[in-house]
Amino acid sequence: MNWLIDLLPFLMFAAAFAALLRGYPVAFTLAGVALAFALIGLALDLFDPLHMRAFPQRIYGNIMEMDKAILVAVPLFVFMGVMLEKSRIAEELLEAMGALFGALRGGLGISVVIVGALLAASTGIVGATVVTMGLLSLPTMLKRGYDPALASGTIAASGTLGQIIPPSIVLVLLGDQLSSAYADAQRRQGIFSPDIISVGDLFAGALIPGLMLVGAYILYQVFVAVTRPHHAPAAPPSEAKADWGKILSALLPPLVLITSVLGSILGGLATPTEAAGVGAVGATLLAGFRNAGTNVNPLMGRLAVGAGALALTALIASVLVINLRSGAPGPALTLAYILAALAAAGGAAALWRLHKSGVLDAVMRATAQISAMVFVILIGASLFAMVFRELGGDETVRAALEAVPGGVYGALAVVMIIMFLLGFFLDFIEITFVVVPIVAPILLFMGVDPIWLGVLMALNLQTSFLTPPFGFALFYLRGVAPPQVTTGALYRGALPFVGLQLAAIIAVIALPWLATGLPRMLYG
Repeated sequence: MNWLIDLLPFLMFAAAFAALLRGYPVAFTLAGVALAFALIGLALDLFDPLHMRAFPQRIYGNIMEMDKAILVAVPLFVFMGVMLEKSRIAEELLEAMGALFGALRGGLGISVVIVGALLAASTGIVGATVVTMGLLSLPTMLKRGYDPALASGTIAASGTLGQIIPPSIVLVLLGDQLSSAYADAQRRQGIFSPDIISVGDLFAGALIPGLMLVGAYILYQVFVAVTRPHHAPAAPPSEAKADWGKILSALLPPLVLITSVLGSILGGLATPTEAAGVGAVGATLLAGFRNAGTNVNPLMGRLAVGAGALALTALIASVLVINLRSGAPGPALTLAYILAALAAAGGAAALWRLHKSGVLDAVMRATAQISAMVFVILIGASLFAMVFRELGGDETVRAALEAVPGGVYGALAVVMIIMFLLGFFLDFIEITFVVVPIVAPILLFMGVDPIWLGVLMALNLQTSFLTPPFGFALFYLRGVAPPQVTTGALYRGALPFVGLQLAAIIAVIALPWLATGLPRMLYG
């Protein structure tokens, strides 16, 4: 009987894993398995039923209370990403970058990587980015004579940059989980005034590794163009004429939006939730100005939305020189009210245009579906983690990690390998909500830097999107790829980028300052 008690937490994890592979809904699988094993634990006198009675209050207290306001950033960032997906930003960026780099061998691949990075910093939604770029750029790359494996691998890898380049939904969720885990680890050490880790810290920590990955992808495109020029030919000169007007009109709006959102977070001017609100408004203004390709009241509507966008940009920029939060009366505050009113009027005009064109309804529906999925999984995972702990699973995991040869680095390596393997089968949300709360407190108790750990986990989760045979980015691209792009070509194209991802993980492990240097410089 003792062996059954010792194995019960692992049997619980195995049962959840088997149910997920059978295709059952994630949130209900986690909650259902947790309830089943809670009953088994109750029968074996290992589980106190009072924990179940207190679970609703635990959900309200730990998920819905004000110190979890960071989770409000999730639907806001989702709204921002879906809205930008509808504003044709990817199409215009690909056309502009293709004209700028198309005359070079490998130039189209470089363009795809740059656009993927810009979309990652603008939307942060992997599925939407991969599908959009697959529809827009994959046929063009094949028409230009690109190797199908190289073309598909470049698109899939560039689409996953939204996992690591902030603002990223993965980093928001990881930041929330790691913040709780870090506080738990410090309490176990007898520190009852714990330091905190914010999502802004993770955003700053992930920025350099994310840009490093972009550089590695571009260098790989150059390497292929030099060593195998027939795999990445240049575009004909007639199709590679750079129109700087189109390039600037395609680049400037998303760059201003990225700077407003990410700059306000890194500069300490706004919390991630506040910056997500700014991003949602900015994306609405941008989509309303372009009106997603429709012609509803084109002139007056564009003037109103454009004035609102300029007013919002000026209002954000004014924070750099004026302390608007003081509320002190004067010309500066009056000007701020005027700019805010103009921005609100522009936002209202944008929402009206988007409503009339049918875009707003689609965006709201997609935002509600994605956000509801995230929070229902969070509730199910919270129940799963609670039962797992009460059955002694965390103590068993801690003992196993402490027994691993190599100390902290050995335990970290085991956790990274487990997350990498789980990424073959599970979505990043499931891994974040189920695995991270179990292993993160143990690693942090052993002295691992929380920002370093969070960036490594984000890179690992990003890699799982590309890993054959079950990488989600490969499935997304397979769904929109032309028939001449075989599944084998998709897998062959992804493998070099998986190697680059693993090299990036090793580099961050060997050089922790890649993840911790910028947060320390910005926040001390």
